[in-house]
Formats: sequence, C-alpha cells, structure tokens
Amino acid sequence: MTNTLTDTPTPAARAAALTRRDFPAGFVFGVATSSYQIEGAAHEDGRSPSIWDVFCAQPGRISDGSSGAVACDHYHRWEQDLDLIAALGVDAYRFSVAWPRVVPTGRGPVNPAGLDFYERLTDGLLARGVQPHVTLYHWDLPATLQDQGGWTNRDTAYAFAEYSAAVAERLGNRVASYATLNEPWCSSVLSYEIGEHAPGTRDRAAALSAAHHLLLGHGLAMPEIRRHAPQSQAGIVLNLGPQESASDRPEDILAARQADGRFNRWFLDPLLRGEYPADTWADVGADAPPVQDGDLELIRVPNDFLGVNYYSRGVIGAQGGVLPEGASVTDMGWEIHPQGLTDLMLRLKADYPALPPIYITENGAAFADERSGDRVHDPRRTEFLSTHLSALLQATQAGVDVRGYFAWSLMDNFEWAHGYQKRFGLVYVDYATQERLLKDSALWYQAFLK
Repeated sequence: MTNTLTDTPTPAARAAALTRRDFPAGFVFGVATSSYQIEGAAHEDGRSPSIWDVFCAQPGRISDGSSGAVACDHYHRWEQDLDLIAALGVDAYRFSVAWPRVVPTGRGPVNPAGLDFYERLTDGLLARGVQPHVTLYHWDLPATLQDQGGWTNRDTAYAFAEYSAAVAERLGNRVASYATLNEPWCSSVLSYEIGEHAPGTRDRAAALSAAHHLLLGHGLAMPEIRRHAPQSQAGIVLNLGPQESASDRPEDILAARQADGRFNRWFLDPLLRGEYPADTWADVGADAPPVQDGDLELIRVPNDFLGVNYYSRGVIGAQGGVLPEGASVTDMGWEIHPQGLTDLMLRLKADYPALPPIYITENGAAFADERSGDRVHDPRRTEFLSTHLSALLQATQAGVDVRGYFAWSLMDNFEWAHGYQKRFGLVYVDYATQERLLKDSALWYQAFLK
C-alpha cells in the first residue's frame, strides 16, 4: 500500500496489480516439466535405463528411497495432461525428451517408439493451440554412455549431437524452440563434483571436464538442429543467479567472485565470448578441462535465445553460502529474492554484448502444500510467481530483451535427490491415485493469463 500519491508502490503492491497486458506484445507465457520427473514408464516401449534409474537404485541416494519409475505416469496420461495445460490458458509448454527412449544404446539405432511418443506430444500441443518447446537434455543420460565415462568422455558430446539430429529430424519445424541442454552446472558440478545428482561422483576435475564436454555437445548439436528444423529457434538453458558478497570483507568479496565464476561465468563466457573466464581458470588450476583447438569456436555458435532458470541469489561468505537475517525461504531452504531476477537480467545485458533474446525457462518454488478437500491453498507460491513476474517486468522496462516466462513446474513431480518430498507444481498430484488438482496458484496464473 502507498501512503501518498507520490509514494512508490511496494513490490507486493506492484505484483498484485500485475496483468498480462503489462508485458510486451507477443510475450510467451508457459509451464515446464522434464522427462524423468514426470513420465514414468521407465521400462516400456524400448526405453533403456538412464543414469537416474541406476542412481535411484543405490541405497541412500534418494531421500525417500523413491525413483522416477512411475512418477506422474505422464507417459500414459499425456492427453489428460495436455488438456490441463490448455485449460490453464498458457501459450507454450516446455518439456524434455528422454535420450534413453530415443537412442536406447546412447549411440546407434534410433527407437521409433520413443520418437512416436514425443511426436504425439508435439502434435497434441499444436492441436490445442499450445507451442511446443523442447529440451533435448534434462539430465537423463543413457546408462550405457555412463559406463563409458558419461560426460567426462569427449565422445559423449558427439553422441549427443547425433541424438539431437534424430529428434530434430522427426519433430522438425513443428517445435517452436529447441534447447540443447538444461542447466549444465547441475549435470556437471552437482553430478560429478558434489555428488548429489547422478552419477554421484565427487571429483572436481571430472566435473570441469564434464562441463566442457556438455558445452561442446551444445556446439555440435546446434547445426544439426538448424539443419533439420531451420524455422525453429535453437539455444541453451542455464541456471543463473547473482552471487553477492556477504560483507565488504576482502575474503567474502573474493569468495563471491569465485562463486560467480564457477556458477555463472564458467558457462556464460564460453557461450557468449568464446573463452573461459581467466580468473576462474586460474582458480581451478590443474583441474581445468582438456580444451582442444577449435572447441571454443564450436561452443560460441550464435544462439537464437538464452534460456535462464532463476530460483534465488547466492549470498557468499568465505565459509560458503549464508542466509541473510530474516530471509524468507522456500521448502528447499532457498531465499525468496525477486530483486535478484531484475539484477541478473540487467547484469546480463550490461556484461554480454552478444546476448541473444532471453526466455525465463524456469521460475518457481517448493512449498509444503497440503490438500484440503478439493482445494490446495498455496498463497506463498502465488506471491512468489507474481513478485518474480513483476521483477521480470522491471527488467523488460529497463530494456532487457526478454521474450517469455515458463513457470516451474506444471505439476508436482519427482524432485531428484529429494524424491517426492518437495512440491513445485502449480498442479497438485496425488501420487497414490495420480489425480491432478489445480492449486490456488494455478487458478491465479489462469486468471492472470486471461
């Protein structure tokens, strides 16, 4: 609320007054999911095990001992789910393709049944007036490739390009956009260094090698996508966030710079500048990846868009990340900080002259949602979405070229190492019955879009 006519509205007041009409003409609003988190049908129609199937079978890896073997059973309930997406009134749906469904051996023969499923999804969306946006890699690497070193093996980048070509050849220009990778920080650092994600190793040199080969795979796949789907947009999705110093002490400032280098610039700089950040390269020392001649030219291939997944900022001290006093957090323990989205967008525009148009490809929050009859009251998620949309609008008004926003996630799902204990969805899923129920946040989004 404002007290006088000259007061500036609070962020909450701005968000409450927000409407779709405030955004630029043609701005795309959507929802997003990923294959392993929702599909299930892990052993059907020729799909081979992924690294996540293997990881989930290892005791202690998943907090509730679960897996994505059934998940939301989207593989069988896809028509119902597409009807639900259309009913929300969104323009677009971002989903990922499971590599083990399409090329079960990782490299070699294509499985027609796997491609058939994604063709049904694509055509089903178009029939309902919803744009299909495809992510080619959302972490479910075929286990056969991990047996050969996974992303630490340079050959995996070439296998990825071949798989990408197979998908783009089948789906073609019907897809509005293809993103090569989702969050390569997660599929390298979280997966090979921190060990929280599959395959669960803890080796910094392996993680940095994986990160380089992921980016190389992106560079190799982009011309394949453009060859088979020349009218579709092609790009990549990064998880990014400001990494701010916890104080003005030199050791905290240094730690924040290092965190920014590993989290943001290690991926942005090769893609948009054709080089790794010199300070971070020096920081990692002997663990730096094996870069071959020509790699950075391949990685720097122009992108039609940059997908940005934003969840929170980092506040970094010499001892690691800290939570500011009084911070409001999600069920993941992440600080809720919409201003970080504005700051991030402005920083990207200022620092990267080659920045392509941006889509916010994921933004959302987990809360401990509880069903009450046929309703799920989740006012904190509604506030999260509205305040972040307001923060994004500020960035567009400041001249940042943002073309769309995808809420994460369409529905509650398998949340990786947390199993089914964290709910990010706009739609509540009763995992015992597979019933879907629109949460209040979904009803808000639906009304906002209308």
